[in-house]
Amino acid sequence: MDFFPSRTLAIYMAKMFIVRTLAVLALLVLVLQALDLLGESGKILAYEGNGEAELWTYVSLRAPQLVARFLPFSVLLGTIITLATLNQNSEVVSMKAGGLSAHQILAPLIVASMGVALFAFIFNETIVAPSTARLSQWEKVEFGPIPVESNIRTNVWVRDGNNLINAQSVTGRGSDVVLRDITIYNRTENGLKSLLQGEEARFNGSAWRLTDVTQFDVSTGTEVKKAELVVGDSIRPDQFTLTNVSADSLSIFALHTAIGELEQAGRPTMSLKSGWWHKISGPMSSILMPLLGAIAAFGLARSGQLFLRAVIGMALGFAYFVADNFALAMGTIGAYPPILAAWAPFLLFFLIGETVLIRTEE
Repeated sequence: MDFFPSRTLAIYMAKMFIVRTLAVLALLVLVLQALDLLGESGKILAYEGNGEAELWTYVSLRAPQLVARFLPFSVLLGTIITLATLNQNSEVVSMKAGGLSAHQILAPLIVASMGVALFAFIFNETIVAPSTARLSQWEKVEFGPIPVESNIRTNVWVRDGNNLINAQSVTGRGSDVVLRDITIYNRTENGLKSLLQGEEARFNGSAWRLTDVTQFDVSTGTEVKKAELVVGDSIRPDQFTLTNVSADSLSIFALHTAIGELEQAGRPTMSLKSGWWHKISGPMSSILMPLLGAIAAFGLARSGQLFLRAVIGMALGFAYFVADNFALAMGTIGAYPPILAAWAPFLLFFLIGETVLIRTEE
């Protein structure tokens, strides 16, 4: 039960694993960021006034997403490269000859992957979520000036009976919500009746007070301007603030608050709950990768099966990611309970990895 009989050996293996994981991650992010920038640069530069600075801004917002998405892949490939190298150099044979079991050989890698998982969780909460929200806001304004407010929601549509309300920007929470650049489409069964446009709208407790209003009557073709107008007594502020809540754009605590608000408003939250649980299970997938890639460490290298073992390890790892994405999709549409959608693939492939390791090496 002593998983670290040699401190020197544990540090040696953990260092090899971390260096190779970071090298694979850097290569993946560099290549994928270049390809992504090639596809998006035309849209960014299409907005008048955008130039090289905006391209670098896009890179700074997109790169954290790529790091978070491909970190578990990098851990898997880093594990396979590390263990295959040790196997090729007969170092695994030396460890086993010294009395180490398969679990003792893998223990330094698993502990190092726990550190990677902790880093991934903190990185997702502090950098990835804000950059995702910022990039989403920028894309909605077609790469124009990025809104200054951090909690802004752009281009929000709300339906009120037959009427449609569009707000170009929504800031604030609760009763302090402020709408800007509002357009209200008053519709009947036969089509559009009138069009209301206002510069700003604030909730007064029972309705919305619009300022600088322009009212256009479709039937008569007349236009009337008013300093202010009270409308929308049946529209709640949460219809603007809780629309299009994205789990990827919120930290785990902000997402928990949003889920509570949605539940109080009687809105569905299954997909967001799945996303909340996945914020924990996602980074922990890094801990699973050394176990799934462990098959590359064992077996005699001169038997010619090292490449086959590495392929099997990659297949197990990629099968986990396929199962994880499938379960998350099922949780999003409500087919799986949220906790099952987030944790079932992790537990399933943990048992598979342990079974393979015990049956073949222990």
